[in-house]
Amino acid sequence: MPATELPRLPVPDSPFRIPFDASFAADDVRSSTDYPSDDYKKRLRRLQEEMDALQRALYAGRSHSVLLIFQALDAAGKDSTIRSVFSGLDPAGVQVSAFKAPTEMELRHDFLWRTSLCLPARGLIGIFNRSYYEEVLTVKVHPEFLNAQYPGGVPDPDALWAARYAAIRAHEKHLADSGTLVLKFWLNVSLEEQYRRFLSRIDEPHKQWKFNSRDVVESHYRDAYADAFVSMVNETSRPYAPWYLIPADNKRSMRLIVAETVLAGLRGLNPQYPVVDAEAQAEFDTYRDQLKSSLPSTE
Repeated sequence: MPATELPRLPVPDSPFRIPFDASFAADDVRSSTDYPSDDYKKRLRRLQEEMDALQRALYAGRSHSVLLIFQALDAAGKDSTIRSVFSGLDPAGVQVSAFKAPTEMELRHDFLWRTSLCLPARGLIGIFNRSYYEEVLTVKVHPEFLNAQYPGGVPDPDALWAARYAAIRAHEKHLADSGTLVLKFWLNVSLEEQYRRFLSRIDEPHKQWKFNSRDVVESHYRDAYADAFVSMVNETSRPYAPWYLIPADNKRSMRLIVAETVLAGLRGLNPQYPVVDAEAQAEFDTYRDQLKSSLPSTE
């Protein structure tokens, strides 16, 4: 290990993890898997129970933090996956941040600014529903969005994307070096399944509020998004901040894979409750005697 390298946090191995050598190709993108989802509710609950126990130790020890980034095309299931996988955890130790189109104030800052405000403190699990990766994904597919970010004129695009990839790598390495476990998930839904989910939003009254005609328009740019995605993960999947491509056509298997990956990450951190020193133990003895003497006698 070079002298300038800090010890690396362990990241989960997985058949769904994208390689670190920039060898990922469009042919490797898949939306379905034969990953079993039998006994889904029982399996998910067991995973949640262990995650909850580890998260409580993480919260108490406050030696590390966890950042989970979820990216996907529309209707891939980001919201429901976050809700389903993490619903069993203590909300005091989990913070979810959703990022929509940037505001005028956000556009006046660098592209990492708004997400930096929401990074998890030590002891917390932070979940990003979309993130700064929109700036090398959606904005790359729609470069006209750059006009709002660069009123004085858009820089050379090729140099801009390379600079943004480099900034993201440096940002995530800094987070990892500072004790944050960074895990990134791309939930990959097929075009056919995406259209089925759009139709369900139209046909089912309790889902109609979710439908946005812009989502259908964006689906016409699917090939451009695929190209941007492959470049994005090859440039930014690193041992300190890996990407996991999760097939999303089957929501149950998708949620189980995400839960198992997050659990493996927490196990790797091995969070521990703080150890109380001898001085504090002596104080406990004093206060224990005081508290017991204040209680009514049971005799």
